[in-house]
Amino acid sequence: MTPLGEKIGNNAHKRGETALEAKKLVKRFKTGRTFIEVLKGVDFDARHGDVTMVMGPSGSGKSTLVAALSGLLKPDEGHVAALEADDLWALSRGKIDKFRLDHCGFIFQGFNLFPALTAKQQVMTALKYQGVGKGEAARRAQAALESVGLGPRVNQRPSELSGGEKQRVAIARALAKNPNLIFADEPTSALDGKSGETVIKLLRAAATERGAAVICVTHDPRLEAYADRVIHIEDGKILDDVRRTPDANPASLSH
Repeated sequence: MTPLGEKIGNNAHKRGETALEAKKLVKRFKTGRTFIEVLKGVDFDARHGDVTMVMGPSGSGKSTLVAALSGLLKPDEGHVAALEADDLWALSRGKIDKFRLDHCGFIFQGFNLFPALTAKQQVMTALKYQGVGKGEAARRAQAALESVGLGPRVNQRPSELSGGEKQRVAIARALAKNPNLIFADEPTSALDGKSGETVIKLLRAAATERGAAVICVTHDPRLEAYADRVIHIEDGKILDDVRRTPDANPASLSH
């Protein structure tokens, strides 16, 4: 695989700088006549160059937290400061959408690929929405796909790709935008051990080589080995927040 920074360029922010900070986030969902509080006054921050793992059982609030941090789901209380936005949720809906388009990359469990498009077209479509010209979009899409080891597969459609390859297309689509923030929600849960290991290594490289702040939601404890920081959340509250040194040679996810 081609090193990510070599083909696509490097992030201008310095490792260790705060990329995102949230204070006192509260989110409630209505069920019948009552409200369930899913986030209960959560404080959170993420740094450029770090992989931050947000871990917890199903229903703990981890995916809701990431949605609130990334401009996808408005919290009922609290605020999010991200990059140049002092208060993300004080912006208009259009400006929030533009913030996500310009600065964020998203990787989901279900891949979210268009069935009729080739791998290269998937990536080019994301760049087109940023206003990138067709020729430049094609060049950047090719570079991004090569960087995740899919150079020979750029003209394949999702039905012709394995689960691991589909997730690598999704990662290439996110990385081609050169995002400052990468949000990954259970990116390995639908994959076998070997494919999952490839995916988490690519996210690790996005932080190390490009300076992106990577925030990864997972319930898989094997991914902790790749993290700079591990946050455990349960019942809408952060239980612990531990900084660590990523393992030089993590054990295989297939074990």
